[in-house]
Amino acid sequence: MNKLIRNRNPYEMTYKIGLLAALLLVLILCVMHIAFGKVVISPQHILRALANVQEEEHHRQIIWQLRLPRTLIALVAGAMLGLAGAILQSITRNPLAEPGLLGVSAGSVLMIVIWITFADGLGDATRYLPLVAWTGGIGTVLFVNALSLGKGMDITRLALVGILTGSVLQSCTSLILLRHTEAVGSILLWMIGSLNGRVWVHWDMLWPWALVIIPLGLLSAGAANALQLGQSTAASLGVSVRRMRWMMLILAAVLTAGAVAAVGAIGFIGLIGPHIARRLVGQDARRLFPFSTVVTGVLLLGADVIAQAVSFELHVFGLSSQVSLPVGAVTAFMGAPFFLYLIKQKRKSH
Repeated sequence: MNKLIRNRNPYEMTYKIGLLAALLLVLILCVMHIAFGKVVISPQHILRALANVQEEEHHRQIIWQLRLPRTLIALVAGAMLGLAGAILQSITRNPLAEPGLLGVSAGSVLMIVIWITFADGLGDATRYLPLVAWTGGIGTVLFVNALSLGKGMDITRLALVGILTGSVLQSCTSLILLRHTEAVGSILLWMIGSLNGRVWVHWDMLWPWALVIIPLGLLSAGAANALQLGQSTAASLGVSVRRMRWMMLILAAVLTAGAVAAVGAIGFIGLIGPHIARRLVGQDARRLFPFSTVVTGVLLLGADVIAQAVSFELHVFGLSSQVSLPVGAVTAFMGAPFFLYLIKQKRKSH
């Protein structure tokens, strides 16, 4: 009997061990993320500062005001993008699906760029960024779905309309960039995705929404499993396929837009994390969704450790400053070859 149960759940042990390993990796990367920078801080000093034990004020300021919020934002934003990617890959049954597929990232970035360019006179405009990003993200999803709906929801048509819509929205963002050169640095960072300069105010924009949306995304695993069986099978199980797809697309859009509001349009991370998770724990969304959430958080945290280690001199309008590499550039270097690998694997399977 025990052997039969083990055979029914070939990924169960991998899931448990992998989750423990990923959580351990989170701890290690958090320490590395806080430790490395222009000022290197030892793990001992980090623990003393976090525990409020007597520590140099210089170290305390760096850890509490600069590095800890950046670490938390990287972890949670990565988790949101990973869960969004896993949801999209499950409901489209396409391993190449990712948060940028439906133009959600492009829509969110466009709205953010419009907001930061034209809302200077509205006081503290940054606190409205999550709402602005979600307006762009959800509006894009609704638009893409409206265009792609025919006699049913065709996944290929949905993806093509999403890609075309994303391209148009990116062109609009580039047009704003050309017209408002004074905001070029800020706009480029939103387009590429960056954790530079992220502090507690950005964390306060992110965590309340993550606290609500991530659990909702994880709870949608049962519906995702039904949708993966196909429309007719899911309908025979009593699932309202169209309504459930809509709800899960909205969930993915909200997760993506929330992450974009904090860190910008970081590409590929929502593709890589869920794919690694699927290889390790299988297709069952009850394992895939939480594992993708943790793995993608780890990936973004690791990518930002690399980004902080690489700095370059930025020249804008005759002024120069030393800045670290945007994390979106690191994920692009990771993601481009990974995407080509997935395409090659998909061709082999056919």
